[in-house]
Amino acid sequence: RIFEIALEAGADYIKEEGTTYEVITDPKKFEEVKAVFDQNKIEYSLAEITMVPKNTVKLEGKEAEQMLRLMEMLEDSDDVQKAYANFDISEDILEKMSG
Repeated sequence: RIFEIALEAGADYIKEEGTTYEVITDPKKFEEVKAVFDQNKIEYSLAEITMVPKNTVKLEGKEAEQMLRLMEMLEDSDDVQKAYANFDISEDILEKMSG
Protein backbone atom coordinates (compact mmCIF):
# COMPACT_ATOMS: atom_id res chain seq x y z
CA ARG A 1 0.00 0.00 0.00
CA ILE A 2 2.78 2.46 0.89
CA PHE A 3 4.58 1.77 -2.40
CA GLU A 4 1.45 2.49 -4.42
CA ILE A 5 0.54 5.67 -2.52
CA ALA A 6 4.09 7.03 -2.61
CA LEU A 7 4.56 6.39 -6.32
CA GLU A 8 1.18 7.92 -7.19
CA ALA A 9 2.13 10.98 -5.10
CA GLY A 10 5.31 11.46 -7.13
CA ALA A 11 8.00 9.65 -5.13
CA ASP A 12 11.07 8.67 -7.15
CA TYR A 13 12.38 5.82 -5.00
CA ILE A 14 11.13 3.68 -2.11
CA LYS A 15 13.40 1.46 -0.04
CA GLU A 16 12.05 -1.06 2.45
CA GLU A 17 14.21 -1.76 5.50
CA GLY A 18 12.45 -4.24 7.76
CA THR A 19 9.41 -2.46 9.13
CA THR A 20 10.46 0.99 7.88
CA TYR A 21 10.45 2.63 4.48
CA GLU A 22 12.64 5.34 3.02
CA VAL A 23 10.83 7.44 0.42
CA ILE A 24 12.92 9.67 -1.83
CA THR A 25 11.46 12.37 -4.03
CA ASP A 26 12.50 15.54 -5.77
CA PRO A 27 12.63 18.41 -3.24
CA LYS A 28 10.02 20.25 -5.33
CA LYS A 29 7.55 17.39 -4.70
CA PHE A 30 8.38 16.97 -0.99
CA GLU A 31 5.35 18.82 0.41
CA GLU A 32 3.01 17.12 -2.06
CA VAL A 33 4.23 13.61 -1.17
CA LYS A 34 4.13 14.43 2.56
CA ALA A 35 0.55 15.74 2.23
CA VAL A 36 -0.56 12.53 0.49
CA PHE A 37 0.94 10.49 3.34
CA ASP A 38 -0.94 12.67 5.85
CA GLN A 39 -4.22 12.35 3.90
CA ASN A 40 -3.85 8.56 3.92
CA LYS A 41 -2.97 8.56 7.64
CA ILE A 42 0.44 6.99 6.99
CA GLU A 43 2.65 7.73 9.98
CA TYR A 44 6.29 8.67 9.52
CA SER A 45 9.07 9.17 12.03
CA LEU A 46 11.02 11.69 9.96
CA ALA A 47 10.25 13.89 6.97
CA GLU A 48 13.00 16.19 5.77
CA ILE A 49 14.75 17.56 2.72
CA THR A 50 18.37 16.49 2.70
CA MET A 51 21.36 16.36 0.37
CA VAL A 52 22.05 13.03 -1.37
CA PRO A 53 25.43 12.54 -3.11
CA LYS A 54 25.52 11.66 -6.81
CA ASN A 55 28.70 9.64 -6.23
CA THR A 56 30.50 8.26 -3.20
CA VAL A 57 34.10 7.69 -2.17
CA LYS A 58 34.99 4.44 -0.42
CA LEU A 59 37.04 5.01 2.74
CA GLU A 60 38.85 2.36 4.75
CA GLY A 61 41.30 2.16 7.63
CA LYS A 62 42.84 5.37 8.90
CA GLU A 63 40.98 7.54 6.36
CA ALA A 64 37.63 6.14 7.52
CA GLU A 65 38.51 6.72 11.17
CA GLN A 66 39.60 10.31 10.48
CA MET A 67 36.44 11.05 8.50
CA LEU A 68 34.17 9.64 11.21
CA ARG A 69 35.96 11.74 13.84
CA LEU A 70 35.63 14.84 11.67
CA MET A 71 31.90 14.23 11.08
CA GLU A 72 31.38 13.69 14.81
CA MET A 73 33.14 16.97 15.62
CA LEU A 74 31.09 18.84 13.02
CA GLU A 75 27.82 17.39 14.31
CA ASP A 76 28.77 18.31 17.89
CA SER A 77 29.61 21.91 16.95
CA ASP A 78 26.97 24.49 17.88
CA ASP A 79 27.96 26.50 14.80
CA VAL A 80 27.08 23.69 12.36
CA GLN A 81 23.43 23.02 11.53
CA LYS A 82 23.91 20.08 9.13
CA ALA A 83 26.94 18.20 7.83
CA TYR A 84 26.79 16.30 4.54
CA ALA A 85 29.38 13.96 3.05
CA ASN A 86 29.77 11.52 0.18
CA PHE A 87 31.90 8.83 1.83
CA ASP A 88 31.13 5.13 1.83
CA ILE A 89 32.37 3.25 4.89
CA SER A 90 31.64 -0.46 5.33
CA GLU A 91 29.35 -1.65 8.12
CA ASP A 92 32.26 -3.61 9.64
CA ILE A 93 34.34 -0.46 10.07
CA LEU A 94 31.35 1.50 11.41
CA GLU A 95 30.65 -1.20 14.01
CA LYS A 96 34.32 -1.33 15.00
CA MET A 97 34.45 2.45 15.45
CA SER A 98 31.24 2.62 17.48
CA GLY A 99 32.10 -0.31 19.71
